[in-house]
Amino acid sequence: MASSITSLRFHLLCCLTAVWLLIPPSHSADPDPLQDFCVANISASISVNGFPCKPASEVTLEDFFFDGFTKEGNTSNIFASSLTPANVLTFPGLNTLGIAMNRVDFAPGGINPPHWHLRASETGVVIEGKLLVGFVTTNNVFYSKVLSAGQMFVIPRGLVHFQLNVGEGKALAFTAFNSHLPGAAVVPFNLFASSIPNEVLTKTFQVDTDLINTIRSKFGS
Repeated sequence: MASSITSLRFHLLCCLTAVWLLIPPSHSADPDPLQDFCVANISASISVNGFPCKPASEVTLEDFFFDGFTKEGNTSNIFASSLTPANVLTFPGLNTLGIAMNRVDFAPGGINPPHWHLRASETGVVIEGKLLVGFVTTNNVFYSKVLSAGQMFVIPRGLVHFQLNVGEGKALAFTAFNSHLPGAAVVPFNLFASSIPNEVLTKTFQVDTDLINTIRSKFGS
C-alpha cells in the first residue's frame, strides 16, 4: 500500500513538473535585465538588438532623471499635436528596464493620428481636456470612448489606435509602454511619405493617381 502511494506521488510530481516546463514563460516586451542598471551607451559603434551599458564609473546622477515632460510641446503642425518621448534614445537610464513614457499635447482639434507600436502595449491617462481614444482589432472591430481628466486607457500591443482632442481647449495625456523603445508606425506617413509606388496605393484605395499625389503633398512626399 505504501509503495503504491509513493508511486502515485512520484507520478503526480512528474506530471506537475512536465506541465510547469511546458508552460511558456512570461516575459515583458524587452529582455529582463541581469544587473541593477544598464545606462545606455547611445554612441556605441556596436549594438545587438539594443544598447550596451555605459561603464559604471561613467554613470552619473543625471542618467536616472528626465525633465523633458516639464514643457508643453509645440503643436504647430498638420496634426495640431506634439509627442515628447521618454524612451531609451532620450532617457538612456531606461535601457533594459522594459519601460518608456510619452507626453502628448493637443491643441484644440488636435489628433495623435492612427499608428501602432510594434514592440509594446500602451496605457495612458488623460491629464487635461477631453480625448476620443480608439483602437481597431485585427478583426476590424472598433473600440472607442471619450475620456476626461483622470481617466485611463489601454491599447493592446500592435493594434492601430489614435487619440483626438474633442474638447473646447487644449488637452494633455501621458502614455506608458512595456518597452524601453516601443517604436511607432504612423499610418499616414508610412503610406504617403514613403516610396510605396502610386500604383499600389491607387489599387489599395480604389482612387486615381491625382488623389494619391494630393495626399502625398500633405506629408512632404
